[in-house]
Amino acid sequence: MRMRSGTAFAGVAALAVAGMALTTAWAHGPTRQKVRESIEINAPPAKVWAAIGNFQDMNWLPQVARTVGEKGNEIGATRKLTLAGGATIDEELYKFDADAMSYSYRITNVDVKVLPVTNYSSTLTVTPGADGKGATLEWAGAFYRGFPNNDPPPELNDEAAKTAVSGLYKTGLEALKKKIESGS
Repeated sequence: MRMRSGTAFAGVAALAVAGMALTTAWAHGPTRQKVRESIEINAPPAKVWAAIGNFQDMNWLPQVARTVGEKGNEIGATRKLTLAGGATIDEELYKFDADAMSYSYRITNVDVKVLPVTNYSSTLTVTPGADGKGATLEWAGAFYRGFPNNDPPPELNDEAAKTAVSGLYKTGLEALKKKIESGS
């Protein structure tokens, strides 16, 4: 009889563990989203890097009206972007490699109504162009949607976050290409 109750207990325990795993899988929160956009620019990589390589200067991004920051390109440097509509985004530099023409930063404060993301980090990298001429600028980001719990409203779901970030990257990259190639 003891064998049976031990076996019965093991069976109940196995069912309980399986039930918890199913509940956990069913009710998990958001997953990390990733967006990667790139553009070919008809200019030497060094010229493209000169346009984006200063963490304290984001004037190449059309939505940014003003950038104010501290500590230049040092790890831990901060900047506050003021957007055309007056909203602000606070960011912090956590990786900078001038030789590799790349830097990474994270958003430390943003209203999800401005950019529907949380836990956002991003990297800008300049490399020689695919055809051996010009340069490629890649902007890659990883983030969670603006609503961290289950059942987000449409404006704060995964798709809204990816669409917003992708649109921001494309707009910025196209504006920078135009600025550099026109010489303005």
